[in-house]
Amino acid sequence: MHKLWIAAGLAVALAGVAPADARAQAFITPYGGVVFGGDTPSSTLTTGISLTFMGDVAGFELDLGYTPDFFNEESAVALIADSNVTTFMGSLLVGIGEGPVRPYVQAGTGLVRSRTDLGDLFDAVSVNEWGVTIGGGVTGLLSDHVGLRGDIRYIRSLEDPEPDDDRDVVLGKFDFWRATVGVVFKFP
Repeated sequence: MHKLWIAAGLAVALAGVAPADARAQAFITPYGGVVFGGDTPSSTLTTGISLTFMGDVAGFELDLGYTPDFFNEESAVALIADSNVTTFMGSLLVGIGEGPVRPYVQAGTGLVRSRTDLGDLFDAVSVNEWGVTIGGGVTGLLSDHVGLRGDIRYIRSLEDPEPDDDRDVVLGKFDFWRATVGVVFKFP
């Protein structure tokens, strides 16, 4: 029940910062980059897409990221036949300044899904966990409708140490960093 209240509170917060004036803008950003640090054995390529709604100061974003070969099964001593990590996060954004170049910070929560296949020895294992993200970046518009975005985020899973008690949620053990560059498409 506690998780339901957290989700409801996040939905209300997102609705509270949703752009309502004529200056509100929407952005779609396909991106590519790398994940590194934390539980990644080495830097690994990642891709994804973000949908951002931004007002004068604040906004929100839905972000879908996918990282194949997350646990680097291409290494010489690979025990993992295949792996990937998918994230789907909703974040609050705060933009800094005005104009065509705009730094921002973000924080949010959502799903972190990891999948590991150990080949013919065992069945594939998929783990779905709540996660949190925090980070920032900068968006620079090159024209009225196209620009570039650089972004770095820290992503960490959440866990419930006592599943029968809905009041406790703590930081999990699975974490990594993600750095990306994307092409921004602005819709008035």
